[in-house]
Amino acid sequence: MAQLPPGIRFITSFSRDQWYRAFIFSLTFLLYASFHLSRKPISIVKGELHKHCASQVELDSYKEYAAQIQPVKKPFNASQCGWEPFDKSNYKQLLGALDYSFLCAYAVGMYLSGLIGERLPIRYYLTGGMLASGLFTAMFGLGYFYNVHNLWFYIMAQIANGLVQTTGWPSVVTCIGNWFGKGRRGLIMGVWNSHTSVGNILGSLIAAYWVSTCWGLSFVVPGLIVALMGVLCFLFLIEHPKDVSCSCTPSSSSKTFLNGASRCRIQMPTLNAKENGKPQDAEMQHLLSDSENSSVATGEGRHGTSAISFLGALRIPGVVEFSLCLLFAKLVSYTFLFWLPLYITNVEHLDAKRAGDLSTLFDVGGIFGGILAGLISDRLEKRASTCGMMLLLAAPTLYMFSAVSKMGLEATVVMLLISGALVNGPYALITTAVSADLGTHKSLKGNARALSTVTAIIDGTGSVGAALGPLLAGLISPSGWNNVFYMLMVADACALLLLLRLIQKELQCHADHTLFKEH
Repeated sequence: MAQLPPGIRFITSFSRDQWYRAFIFSLTFLLYASFHLSRKPISIVKGELHKHCASQVELDSYKEYAAQIQPVKKPFNASQCGWEPFDKSNYKQLLGALDYSFLCAYAVGMYLSGLIGERLPIRYYLTGGMLASGLFTAMFGLGYFYNVHNLWFYIMAQIANGLVQTTGWPSVVTCIGNWFGKGRRGLIMGVWNSHTSVGNILGSLIAAYWVSTCWGLSFVVPGLIVALMGVLCFLFLIEHPKDVSCSCTPSSSSKTFLNGASRCRIQMPTLNAKENGKPQDAEMQHLLSDSENSSVATGEGRHGTSAISFLGALRIPGVVEFSLCLLFAKLVSYTFLFWLPLYITNVEHLDAKRAGDLSTLFDVGGIFGGILAGLISDRLEKRASTCGMMLLLAAPTLYMFSAVSKMGLEATVVMLLISGALVNGPYALITTAVSADLGTHKSLKGNARALSTVTAIIDGTGSVGAALGPLLAGLISPSGWNNVFYMLMVADACALLLLLRLIQKELQCHADHTLFKEH
């Protein structure tokens, strides 16, 4: 018998279950990357919507140069200071209003999205959201081609897009949580969550390609990509392993680590009073029963599938703390997402295209930060402590970034990578591994349908911060960019303070476990 080709041997070395998991991992990665791809253009186009007016001599020479190199003719009523109505002196407030419209709608819609998503098939729900998102993303760009200069047109496009994009996150996290168990969830989801940064990078590059010649295409092309991915979602997304007769991955650890949300539970036979005939220590009884007393009623038994209520999800230990922490973490991350290209344009004096390209380094750092956070949290079995450590390092790093970025392009590149890792690391860990852990908390008694609601609550609360950050940046930046960075450092400190109770529980759990092993 002839030897199998190397490629075939590679394919057959993996089981059917493993191939399905790899496929779902890749598909959900691409689906949500396309969502972020469609959010990025607004930050790139800001530098084109408002330009710093040149003197008449400079303007005449620029017109001659632009006539030679610019293949697309500008609309006749485009202002030399940008695109009306963003060509006025209050342009920062108007651009901030666009960000706030999208993010506020996203935050409000997210709370409802999880509840709706639990009651509808994920494939249909996500497909509808992606098709609608593609439409509203392209709608913003059509304002360029149809010479629309009404502020409310752009605000309504942002609000509608923000609402429909809430279908994405609860759906993909629920799907990936169904397919992957808790064993190495931090690392797996850290790698998977790099879709956020990959989407931002691709969105920046696509938007920057057309921003100086035809900024409408900076929105239309991403809109078409999101809609196309929605069609692929409808054709190929598998919500649960059981739908294709694949095995569900069980937890691979006998120890439970619940992000500081409850005391650790050490499953050792010597703890059983019936076996050793001795009463348990009062503290150890508390360790074993703490999370049992926080059981959340879901309306069905252990294997029930009823949807959890909003208040029931809030009673899961750790949900409130991590939700509020994410509010401040996302405030920082989304301020960078929406304002970094404009900041680079002002500080480094680069055009919109080069500033957009350079801003992608922040997302490159975010990829490594998310993976590192997942890897460390898996190794230490401490989600809250990992987030706290990165938040502690992020605040001084932001101060250094504000000072060093004025020293030259090389220093800016280095600080973009470091800041991206430390800012996006906690954000990535909370929205993925932590949300999945809490959504499958043992107090839910096996109700996997609660994952969508828990994810929506955590990310929805975080999105409130995501809405406030760019708005505050727009209001504060006229007084100086340094004040924006001070605001971001305060937000990082608040995020850390909100995790202190959970960090203390994790450290106490570790101390109790170490003491038990010594005895």
